[in-house]
Parts: sequence; structure tokens; C-alpha cells
Amino acid sequence: MATFSQKPAEVAKKWVIIDAENLVLGRLATLVANRLRGKHKPTYTPHVDDGDNVIVINADKVVLTGKKFHNKKYYWHTGYIGSVKERTARQILEGRFPERVIEKAVERMIPRGPLGRRQMKNLRVYAGTTHPHEAQQPEVINVGALNRKNKRIA
Repeated sequence: MATFSQKPAEVAKKWVIIDAENLVLGRLATLVANRLRGKHKPTYTPHVDDGDNVIVINADKVVLTGKKFHNKKYYWHTGYIGSVKERTARQILEGRFPERVIEKAVERMIPRGPLGRRQMKNLRVYAGTTHPHEAQQPEVINVGALNRKNKRIA
């Protein structure tokens, strides 16, 4: 029997929605990354974008365990000499774009390269409960019910 290899034309993508309220960031990110890559499907092929389209709502209500809320730092470089800047997870979550915490966590779990960039385009993260993708009829996934460690009351 020959090894199965999915063709890009045969891919069937679904839309799923995940409510991130009171969910642990790392556990949520691993589940989302696996969905984006398509590793939950029996037709998974490493070199094909086989994953689903994932919508994450309530990104501002995600939970970080331990002291990560105050101590975890995100770094970036402005391009000028000696100008590495940093922000804590608290500053980002309480700031203008709290969805960036989830985007960064998922992005770092996806392989780098052209395929990874294409898979990251299938992720949509929103800080509030509303999203413009009702026409796609997304299927709801209850991540908190999958494992008791996924949910944490902050």
C-alpha cells in the first residue's frame, strides 16, 4: 500500500471558533497551532496547507499561569543600534491590541517559512466577542471541556 499524500486541490477546510475566555494561553496556542497545520486530520500532509480556518474571540480575557502575567517579556528591535525594546504580557493585554499575545504564541508554534506564513493567514483573533465571519457558519470548539487544565479562573 502506498503512502497517502494530500494534494492541495483536495483540501477541505472548515471554519472553527474558539472562545478564549479564562483559557490558559499556552494550551490554547498548541490546540490552535495543531488546527492550523491540520495535524488533527487523518489526511495530514506536512508540505500542504491542510488546516482549518480558526477564529479566536475574547483574546483579552486569556489567562497566563504563574507570574507570567507580570514577568513575561516580549522583545522587538526598532532597526536602530542599541534599540531593543520590551513590553510585559500585562502591558500588551491591557493595551490597545491584546490579540497580539495569542498571535505571537501561535506563530512561534508554527514552522517558519512560506507554508507557515500561509497557515498563519488562516488565523483570526479578536479582542471582543464579535467577529465578521458569521457567514462561514463556524463550528464551536469548547477547549475548556477538553481537559480540566485548559481552563483557569483568573
